[in-house]
Amino acid sequence: MSECQNVTGKPIANQPLLLNGKGKLFFDSNCKFGYKESPMFYSSYCYIEARNTDSEIIFGKNNYFNNNCRIEANVKIEFGNDVLVGVNCSFLDNDGHDLANDKRKSGIPNAAPIRIGNNVFIGDNVTILKGVSIGDNAVVGNGSLVTKSIPSNSVAVGNPAKVIRELN
Repeated sequence: MSECQNVTGKPIANQPLLLNGKGKLFFDSNCKFGYKESPMFYSSYCYIEARNTDSEIIFGKNNYFNNNCRIEANVKIEFGNDVLVGVNCSFLDNDGHDLANDKRKSGIPNAAPIRIGNNVFIGDNVTILKGVSIGDNAVVGNGSLVTKSIPSNSVAVGNPAKVIRELN
């Protein structure tokens, strides 16, 4: 079912993994998707789409994405090394549709790259939106909606996500 023809590297798919789009997908070593002992293993799949010919999604080494992950890039989404992502998380570098009502079906949505640093832990049910950078060693709490960048060595939670403490 996967249609993306520009895939470099080989992800480890423990759950169905759908790779779509006209862009480029880069998987470094030991990039895993799905976990049998977590919710939604039998009832969902991971969806990755580099939508346009110039779109790209880059995965670093030793990343683990739990079940029902959704990653959609119009421009670029980049994951560092040793990233842990919980169940039912979304990474969207664009608005999906143009926000102007007369261009919603035909316009080009606003987009900005997403960058996830090294050794980042993202809890369950988190959504990360366009233009966000998450620094190295950061933690994003369950259920957070991340609309602004999060610095390295910090914990952020909420809707919208806000930094609540720094890590040592």
